[in-house]
Amino acid sequence: MDENLWELYAKNKDRLIKEKLIIKYAPLVKLVVKRLSIQTVEYEDMISYGIFGLIDAIDKFDPSKGVKFETYASLRVKGAILDSLRKMDWLPRSIRQKKRRLDSVRAKLENELGRPPDERDVALEMGVPLKEARVMINDASALSLISLDEYIEKNAELPYADSQGADSPEESLNRNEVKKILAQAIEKLTDREREVITLHYFEEFTIKEISVALGISESRASQLRSSAISRMQNALERHKALLLEQ
Repeated sequence: MDENLWELYAKNKDRLIKEKLIIKYAPLVKLVVKRLSIQTVEYEDMISYGIFGLIDAIDKFDPSKGVKFETYASLRVKGAILDSLRKMDWLPRSIRQKKRRLDSVRAKLENELGRPPDERDVALEMGVPLKEARVMINDASALSLISLDEYIEKNAELPYADSQGADSPEESLNRNEVKKILAQAIEKLTDREREVITLHYFEEFTIKEISVALGISESRASQLRSSAISRMQNALERHKALLLEQ
């Protein structure tokens, strides 16, 4: 059935067939939104941004490339959501300032404790209630997620690309270097952080599903993801700073 729909749409770009494809794959948008788990943006707004990505994916998908549509569309939907959020400048300056402070506190605590700090460590160091620290960590997680995705999107190889041209040697080298740095950063995560990242990005679990699988609370799963993302992003930023010094 799917093959017939794609074959028909490829031939004549019929509007009714396109609508059928949009309806069929609309649940994919909801799944991507759940995986992103960004609590500071309205759910319906994110769905709307994702639908635009789905429509773009349907228009540009080429079945002859041998890539599953779900794989390609997930990237397009996620990209559309993150692009929309970046254009909106959706996080107020106060949250961005708190993230910088949070990153500094985390780095200081990790150096002193010899381990990644948990939310209680952060709350104590910052002199704020645990609940407030959790909100700050969740907001920072969303911002870190967008920053990390933007960096990877620009520098790492994707499984499906519109460009038919081969990368230059410099581009290939840079992408391979990014992969290497991310692999090293993942190896330095705690066992729990690594489990969360593996389940979230490779097994495509939502935060709720991760909490059930690991037997921890959703807030703890979110905190672990935030911590892991922050450390991975910092590794990439250090790499970028070294390149600029050369």
